[in-house]
Order: sequence, then C-alpha cells, then structure tokens
Amino acid sequence: MKILDSKQKLLVIIGPTAVGKTKLSIEMAKKFNGEIISGDSMQIYRRMDIGTAKIREDEMEGIPHHLIDIKEPDESFSAAEFQKLVRGKITEIAKRGKLPIIAGGTGLYIQSVIYDYQFSDVSGNEEFRHQLEQKAKEIGNEALHEELKKVDPESAAKIHPNNVRRVIRALEVYYQAGKTRNEYENNGQTDLLYHTAVIGLMMDREQLYGRINARVDKMMNDGLLEEVKTLYEQGLRNCQSIQAIGYKEMYQFLDGEISLDEAVEKLKQNSRRYAKRQLTWFRNKMEVKWFDITDVNNLSKKEEEISHYVEGKLQIKSNTY
Repeated sequence: MKILDSKQKLLVIIGPTAVGKTKLSIEMAKKFNGEIISGDSMQIYRRMDIGTAKIREDEMEGIPHHLIDIKEPDESFSAAEFQKLVRGKITEIAKRGKLPIIAGGTGLYIQSVIYDYQFSDVSGNEEFRHQLEQKAKEIGNEALHEELKKVDPESAAKIHPNNVRRVIRALEVYYQAGKTRNEYENNGQTDLLYHTAVIGLMMDREQLYGRINARVDKMMNDGLLEEVKTLYEQGLRNCQSIQAIGYKEMYQFLDGEISLDEAVEKLKQNSRRYAKRQLTWFRNKMEVKWFDITDVNNLSKKEEEISHYVEGKLQIKSNTY
C-alpha cells in the first residue's frame, strides 16, 4: 500500500466512554483550527442519538463534525468501510488547511485508520458471508462457534456463541485471509501513516464509573426508552446497530425478558465493562500519551498541558498565541 504523506498532521483523542473526549475535542478544534471526525462505531446511525451519546448541534460550537448520521440503523458498517471514509475525510480537511481530529472510543476502527491496515482482501464478500449465515441456521450457533474454535481458538474465547455476527466475521477473516483475526488485525500495526499525536484521557476508576452511571441515568431521563421503542416498533432486530450497549438492554425489557430497572442496571454494568475493555485495548494496541483528568476542578490547566504536547508533537501553534 502507498504510504500517505508523512507530514500530514492528525490529532487523535481516545479514552473510555464518558471520560470527556467530546469536550476536549471541541477545545482542541478551537485552538488548532480543526474539524472533528467521529471515531465511534455507533454514532454513524441516524435516529440513535441518546443511546450513543451523540453530540447535539448546539454543543458543536460551530466546529464541523464528520461521520455522524451517515447510515440507517438496519445497515451494516465495518472497520474497513470506516477506514476508507475517515482517510478520505482526513485528506479533505487537510486540503482546507484545517487540522483533522479523530475523537472516539472504538479501538479497532481508529487503529485501522492510523496504521497500515489492509482490509480489502477480506471485506465485502457478501456471498461468502451469506453462506456462513445459512450454515449458522442449519447447524446452530454452538456448532458454528465450535468451528471457529478449531481454526481460531483465541477469537473463539473472546466471542460468545450467540454473537453470530462476530463469529461469522472471524471465520470470514480466517478463510479468506488465511490468518486468524488477531494475526490479521496486527498486520502493519507499527507503520503509522500520519504525523500523529494520540491523546488518551483517563481518570480514577471509581470516578469514571460514577460518571458512567450518571450518564445512563441522564439518558433514561432524556428519553432513551422512547428512542429504542421507536426502533423496536419499526421491526428492527438482528442487525448490527441493535447490538450496541444501550439498545440491546432496552430490547430485552421490551421483549419482556427483564424489568426496566434490571435493564438500566445491566446497561450501567455493560458500559462499565466496556470502559475497562477500551482502556485495555488502547494500552495494549496503540502508542498513546495519557493524561489523567481525575481532578475536574483543574481541567483548564490540563487542557493547557495537552495543548503544549500537541504543539510539540505536531509542530503547530495554537490560536491562543
């Protein structure tokens, strides 16, 4: 693959859910004349606003945002498609003389953009995927999962047998690329394509978990159940978007499997677990400059510290001078 212009600058802001990535991305965009690209795999879906904590237009402060509301909830979306779209947006933004800023928490998606990942040989084979879907119906989820266990035990250990979509994807990668998913995803990992500064936000775990719980309560007050009910009544089911945290729990309630209180508690628990997985992923898979923002009363000083790091790393000046 042709390596992109090494002088093309890119700022990436990552971290666990509810840590404050959106607010920081706005501040950095204002300081460095930037435009923001969503690095969240679920904010691409229209009519899924509350559960994905999607930024509202009045919160954008005039900063252009990209890759939000580009898909219908029944459409699929892959890391390969994200990679292609984001790289195109980076080029567009840079041509306008602006700094591209990716902000989000979907690890593989962001990783696939900034490193020399090559998805083309295992993406878009609808016929093969359909064959695996039919096979799942014929032999059952457990049997298909056993098949994955034989060829890629590492992926099988991470994927629940009932998550047929992910089982199929792992098999698809193995049979078409001749590698396990982990081997394939680590392909080209060390080759950065951009002059990149990767900022990671973290905070005390208990404080982060408290923020996550409070965010879920706010989502419920803002009408998450009503948002999900609209999708539910439209007959949306067994599609990628509905597997998102916040939606699958409400579906369980609407299906009568659990009470609303149980659904809310499960949503909080799943969000906390997701935050933990995000941190593990970023620490193991990417070179990140971490900033602890536990002290919420000292955020302006921390933002200044982050700005200085970005200036040095990307060799740019902020608008504050």
